Amino acid sequence: MEKTNIGKNIFVYPMPVTLLGTKHGETANFMALGWLSRVNGNPPLLVASVNKAHLTNQLLKENKTFSINYPTEDMIGKVDYCGLVSGRKEDKSQLFTIEYGEMEDVPLIKECPLSLECKLVDVYEMPTHNLFIGEIIASYADEKILTRGKPDMSKLKPLLLTMPDNNYWTVKEKVGKAWDIGRGLRK
Repeated sequence: MEKTNIGKNIFVYPMPVTLLGTKHGETANFMALGWLSRVNGNPPLLVASVNKAHLTNQLLKENKTFSINYPTEDMIGKVDYCGLVSGRKEDKSQLFTIEYGEMEDVPLIKECPLSLECKLVDVYEMPTHNLFIGEIIASYADEKILTRGKPDMSKLKPLLLTMPDNNYWTVKEKVGKAWDIGRGLRK
């Protein structure tokens, strides 16, 4: 074999960089979250993997609601800070303008051009993390990031995270239309 064994702690594709919002008492709390994925179509469900040691893990179980906020490239310092500092020691809500949508107890970040309100549906325990399954109840987007009513990656310019090199990236360009570009290979 000509390939090099690089071990088992590998992540192949970039992950979205988001800010997960919950309430800590009456205070909004945010943590940087990269381990996030959509897992069902209808109802629209997503999964967030949160380390058991994080305050947010406890808050998700207590509140049973949360937000997913998609920051912009110019917010990178605040996003990284939210990944470095625990809500047990710092009030990170002061970094952002907090607003609320349909679910009146779910903190959203006004500066983030896309935010999702979620209701906790289930929790799966893993050895080091819990998988929180949330149903998307509502989503809010700045008009400037929409094309034909849908988020446009070239306008959203989402942040991405790669591991294990621990670097932030942005999306460069669209390279093809999904469920279309391969049609030419049909016999």
